[in-house]
Amino acid sequence: MKMPREILLGRHQAAVPKLDALRQEMVTELNSKGTKVESEKINLASWCLGALDKIWVELVWSSRHIWAGLAAVWVLLLVVNLSLRDYTEMPIAKAPTPAEMMTFQQQQELLAELIGQDEPSVAEPQKTYVPRPSSWRPFEIMNT
Repeated sequence: MKMPREILLGRHQAAVPKLDALRQEMVTELNSKGTKVESEKINLASWCLGALDKIWVELVWSSRHIWAGLAAVWVLLLVVNLSLRDYTEMPIAKAPTPAEMMTFQQQQELLAELIGQDEPSVAEPQKTYVPRPSSWRPFEIMNT
């Protein structure tokens, strides 16, 4: 008695040469020059997209709760910054009145009295160092 497997294989033995010929055609078509160049372009594009996908998954998606928290903090800071902004107009600077000028001059005079006048002090010119032999040193230095 034949097994079911043997029966099925016997029925399809005629299709084996046709399948081999079809397989050979497809392999030759896939190995042609144009297909290889096209395949390299597709491989580069798929590699780049795969890298972007991996970066997205590893850096962003795995820590999406942290990124959401950081975004919420930035939105909160923006809202606080905008709410604390002063929208009143700055007054335009006006020329000081003569009374204000007199008061300012009096304050400067009083400050000059308290601090004292700026008198430039005359500093002694710095002596230049000239190295001399040790035998020329003064005798007093050698005794000490």
